[in-house]
Amino acid sequence: MDFNYFLTLLVFSPLLGILLLAFMPKANESGIKMLGVLATLPSLILALIAYFSYRGGNDLANFSEKLRWIQFGGQGAEQSGMFSVNYELGIDGFGLIMVVLTAVIATLAAIASFHIKREWKGYYMLFLLLEIGMLGVFTSENLILFFLFFEITLIPMFFLIGKWGYYEKEKAAYSFLIYNGLGSAILLIVIMVLFARTGTSNIEMLSVMMNTENAPLFAPVSESLKMGLLIALLVAFGVKLPIFPLHSWMLRVHVEAPPSIVMIHSGILLKIGAFGLIRFGMGIFPEQFAELAVLLAVLGVINLLYGAFLAFIQTDFKMVLAYSSISHMGIVLIGLGALNEAGIQGAIFQVVSHGLISALLFFLVGVLYERTHTTTLANLGGMAKGMPLASGFLLSGAMASLGLPGMSGFVSEFMHSLDYSKKCQSLRRLVQSASL
Repeated sequence: MDFNYFLTLLVFSPLLGILLLAFMPKANESGIKMLGVLATLPSLILALIAYFSYRGGNDLANFSEKLRWIQFGGQGAEQSGMFSVNYELGIDGFGLIMVVLTAVIATLAAIASFHIKREWKGYYMLFLLLEIGMLGVFTSENLILFFLFFEITLIPMFFLIGKWGYYEKEKAAYSFLIYNGLGSAILLIVIMVLFARTGTSNIEMLSVMMNTENAPLFAPVSESLKMGLLIALLVAFGVKLPIFPLHSWMLRVHVEAPPSIVMIHSGILLKIGAFGLIRFGMGIFPEQFAELAVLLAVLGVINLLYGAFLAFIQTDFKMVLAYSSISHMGIVLIGLGALNEAGIQGAIFQVVSHGLISALLFFLVGVLYERTHTTTLANLGGMAKGMPLASGFLLSGAMASLGLPGMSGFVSEFMHSLDYSKKCQSLRRLVQSASL
């Protein structure tokens, strides 16, 4: 099978849906909603083709694409390939998992969006633009292209929250924009410093140049500068994850955004933080990342305990899930702090597991709200009588979120008990006690 421009088709196929929606009458509610769902299917089908092709023995390198895009520095730089920004798409194992997860949740969220009661045309056009941004983030092979797709996710999210959200939707939208905008600004500074010092934005080349003695750099990159850049990345992606105390914006979004959008936000967008830390932090600055391992583990424990304790005292179902997400992202940080194979695998498994669980739970939040017009826990008693199927799925999702043995949430937590088996005794006890 020829995979030329396969990833381009995968990433930009929702654009066809946007163009078709632009010519549809605004009053055609059923047609707009149906087209909005159908427009997510090509990306889902292509993502599954890529996954099963890989499982069948196809090398992921066959999916790579590279085109000359922007050139700085004149003819000499053009010949050497330095100071050029190429259109580069590709996927590794983690990226493939995230692409499939994104495509699956986007389709489910598009179906869940049937509850949207006004301005369906604008909603689905922004929704599909958001999907393009998310798919682009997980397939970008250079930092500048990654940043552009990263920013594409912010614009539609701002309007989807601010226009189709609930009572304090504007406050939630601006809080989202301010926090994530600051994170984006920090990320851009890191990218520009790396580009100026190395002459490249290619992630693989940066990984090699940052970890090779006497690499042909255009300006020296000291160990202290590397550490400073890694800390900046930790802050930028820590906002997205989110890491305590950079989390307050996320609580507002979970409460005020439509459930279908929170499915995307909690299931996919939060995971960009973990993806960035693994792909860029650990990939480009491995030695400095190792020096921050204990800090990551401690931050993970704080996230885990803070989110869990506050989830217990909430009276609104959406707030329970919001604090639960903070707690589960702490498990990801703990896995990364282990700096071993089991820890990283556990962190990635937690990313995927929480993505599916949170998408399911917020889908059910939308179902409950449509039937009861409330998400207050005290008012949801006895719902199993009238909604047995939804109650069954809700119980399954809750048990998985709790990490019950046999459920997906248990695997990553169990792996973390192995992650720290060879760590110092105090850190091992701290992590294992927090996990319990």
